[in-house]
Amino acid sequence: MDSIRISIIQTTIVWENKEENLRLLHEKLQSLCGTTEIVVLPEMFSTGFSMQSELLAEPITGTTIISLKQWASLYQVAICGSYIAEDKGHFYNRAFFLTPEGEEYYYDKHHLFRMGQESEHFSAGNKRLIIPYLGWNICLLVCYDLRFPVWSRNVNNEYDLLIYVANWPIPRRLAWDVLLRARALENQCYVCGVNRIGTDGYHLHYNGGSVVYSALGEEITSLPDGQDDSTTVTINLTTLQRFRKKFPVWKDADLFQL
Repeated sequence: MDSIRISIIQTTIVWENKEENLRLLHEKLQSLCGTTEIVVLPEMFSTGFSMQSELLAEPITGTTIISLKQWASLYQVAICGSYIAEDKGHFYNRAFFLTPEGEEYYYDKHHLFRMGQESEHFSAGNKRLIIPYLGWNICLLVCYDLRFPVWSRNVNNEYDLLIYVANWPIPRRLAWDVLLRARALENQCYVCGVNRIGTDGYHLHYNGGSVVYSALGEEITSLPDGQDDSTTVTINLTTLQRFRKKFPVWKDADLFQL
């Protein structure tokens, strides 16, 4: 598919209340049906950035993923975000990409936010994920991963769209804005960043900054700060490939070994 529509949902998250957050998401998905191919949610969309891993974690057979898979099929959209996962006795901040065709992809956050004690409650993933979907290659990363450019390095254009789902608070908002644009420029790809709004259980405040950038670092859609809303944009693969051919910075990139 040469053009694909991507919707970003910037929303408040009801603290540690899965049922209410799933209910609210269901309403939003109903309104997006037929208007988009991919819906992107914030990090830990169903609980907020909670360290109560033992209390809140679910397997991939739990209510959260089962509900999302059903809605992806019902509303014919791919859904991505992250949630608190339990897998073989370990807890993960696990990103997901669930397609209407029934395909499911998972990425466990690699860089855990030590200043928030995330590394004390979760295990780190060690594999990056590239998702093939509708003719596009998509890299899905989580929040603090944004600060580490080697982890997102786009060697030989292995992906076209880079997605970050986040709970990124206001005091560090400048880093969010600058680094998202930088990732688009250095990797010659579309970059989508989705952040929450509101206040969490640790009294941290969030104002969003959800945005999609082109490979030129140009903002092609965004949501106003503090606004609980969604927006949809169409991105084009041929446009990206033409730019890469005209200005092939990627050919001179260093081949980092991870």
